[in-house]
Amino acid sequence: MTRTHEVFLTGGTGYIGRRLIPRLVTRGHRVRALVRPGSESKLPPGTDPIVGDALDASSFADRVAPADTFVQLVGVAHPSPAKAALFRRVDLASARASAEAAARAGVGHFVYVSVARPAPVMKAYQAARAEAEEAIASRKLDATILRPWYVLGPGHRWPIVLLPFYAIAERIPILRESARRLRPVPLENVLAALVQAVESPAHGIRVVETPELRAARL
Repeated sequence: MTRTHEVFLTGGTGYIGRRLIPRLVTRGHRVRALVRPGSESKLPPGTDPIVGDALDASSFADRVAPADTFVQLVGVAHPSPAKAALFRRVDLASARASAEAAARAGVGHFVYVSVARPAPVMKAYQAARAEAEEAIASRKLDATILRPWYVLGPGHRWPIVLLPFYAIAERIPILRESARRLRPVPLENVLAALVQAVESPAHGIRVVETPELRAARL
C-alpha cells in the first residue's frame, strides 16, 4: 500500500500544478497549496489553500508544517528569451523562497521541476534553474529534480512536428546524447514522474533526466 503523504505545493494554479493536484488527491495524499489572495477558487477540489507570496518565504514558511513533501512548481508561463529578467525575478526567487521555507519547516523531501541542460538556446532560463538547484542543495534538502526540456500537452503541442527529427538524431552517434536530453516529454509522463517522486522520496539529490521522464508511468 502506498504511504499517504502531506504535500505542500507551490504553483497549484499553473499548467502542471492544476493537473498534478487531482492525481495526488485521488491517491490519498493531502495537498495544501500556496495561492495569492483571491485565487483560492482556482485550485482543484480537495486542496487546502494557503494564502501567501511565493517569492517571500516569510509569508508562508510557518504554514508548511506538517508537510513531509514540498513540490515547487512556480515559474514564468511560456518561457522565451524575451523573459530573461523574469526568470530571475520569478523562477529563481520562488525556488529560493521555497527551499528556505522547506528547510525551516524540516520537510523531508523537496521536489522541483528544473530544465534539461546544456541546450543551445534559452541560456538565461537554464542559468536561473541551475541556480535554483544550487539553492536547494545548499539547504541540505533531500530532493528529486526533474529536468524536462519541453513539456508537450494542451496548448503546448507545436514541437510535435519536430519529433521525427529527434528520432533521427537519436540514431546518429554525435547527436544522440543531445537529442535524448532535449526531446519533448508528454505532460502525462511528467505528471507520472512527479507522483512517483512524491511517493518514493529521494535520499540526497536524485536527478530525473528526459529519458527517464519519458518512461514514467503510473
